[in-house]
Amino acid sequence: MASSTATQFSLSLSAKHAAPTTPSKLPTRVSSLQKPNLVPAHFGLRCSHTQSVPLSKSRICASSAQVMDPVTSKNEPTIVDVDLGNRSYPIYIGSALLHKPELLQRHVHGKRVLVVTNNTVAPLYLDKVIDALTKGNPNVSVESVILPDGEQYKDMDTLMKVFDKAIESRLDRRSTFVALGGGVIGDMCGYAAASFLRGVNFIQIPTTVMAQVDSSVGGKTGINHRLGKNLIGAFYQPQCVLIDTDTLNTLPDRELASGFAEVIKYGLIRDAEFFEWQEKNMQALMARDPAALAYAIKRSCENKAEVVSLDEKESGMRATLNLGHTFGHAIETGVGYGQWLHGEAVAAGTVMAVDMSYRLGWIDDSIVKRVGDILKQAKLPTTPPEIMTVDMFKSVMAVDKKVADGLLRLILLKGPLGNCVFTGDYDRKALDDTLHAFCKS
Repeated sequence: MASSTATQFSLSLSAKHAAPTTPSKLPTRVSSLQKPNLVPAHFGLRCSHTQSVPLSKSRICASSAQVMDPVTSKNEPTIVDVDLGNRSYPIYIGSALLHKPELLQRHVHGKRVLVVTNNTVAPLYLDKVIDALTKGNPNVSVESVILPDGEQYKDMDTLMKVFDKAIESRLDRRSTFVALGGGVIGDMCGYAAASFLRGVNFIQIPTTVMAQVDSSVGGKTGINHRLGKNLIGAFYQPQCVLIDTDTLNTLPDRELASGFAEVIKYGLIRDAEFFEWQEKNMQALMARDPAALAYAIKRSCENKAEVVSLDEKESGMRATLNLGHTFGHAIETGVGYGQWLHGEAVAAGTVMAVDMSYRLGWIDDSIVKRVGDILKQAKLPTTPPEIMTVDMFKSVMAVDKKVADGLLRLILLKGPLGNCVFTGDYDRKALDDTLHAFCKS
């Protein structure tokens, strides 16, 4: 794609698909999602169910059916498939999945496992994961490495602790790494798995909203550099993603809200009806209503899985998942990793991207207001920290991964809600005006 050309995207899950207005009225059967004329009739579909656990399949394909089941019963995990040919994998979503050892064990192909986690999550879930990996499976041995918790530790020094443990434990190429934690752990464990012995299998067990709805899906792995976020890494897909929604019971309120920034993003860029559902149900999400959370996680994963299946290596469409991230990553880098949570920075960055879209005349003011309102409902920031200056933004954004041939490409909204562009073809004055509007200097 030429860097000067705007590419517009509006590939929502369903143009006519009616989302439930309240969590209590969610349907209980999974059916196909309608998206006529956009994808092949069997896009993302696996026809056979696994025998050992009842599974409700999420089928992302063109169909006349308009019913979507966001949740299933406690005993039936839902599956959303990421369709990447022979590297396809399932996302399991449900309650008490850590008590279903067969889900994890079917994806462990050797006898050695290394669980990578942090000092916050380990006391809560490490023993449960080890039990799930070994129950009725005495031939599997499990090692673990416990890293310090926080974005500020997503660096090469901390990554080396994973390699140290793997090498000291004499793990081989049939080993499996398991990421148990939030986005930082998932990114680092995945990158370690991609690099160790030039690649070993790994599994994602995300324990935050942020990781469950976004970072655990799609194979983006990596670490930060002091000059920019996620500049070192690889695309490397997991064997599966296991989302036990019960792990959100121990998630701090600030982390919970942070994850909703990514949920809101899906509605803005490609799923307007999902955004409308969020506007009606944000209070339920903030109150940790199980049905609302399950629906938001499933719908987010469906959106992410579909985009990844169409554009795994981010040549165009997948870049749209970074709405607000160019501004947000600049905030995270500028204030110091870990000072603002990723979702907090993305929320402020989304407001800035929406502001710039409005200045360009690409959206109307009603969308600007709705974005501000829903982020405030989610108790997320709508302005960058005062320490950020125009020069700080420009310096960090200049090394953003979406820069091509020296041109900064951005994800901006254009047209009705649910439509966006990934483009370097915009009036530079609009960017300058947005930066000056949100920065004191």
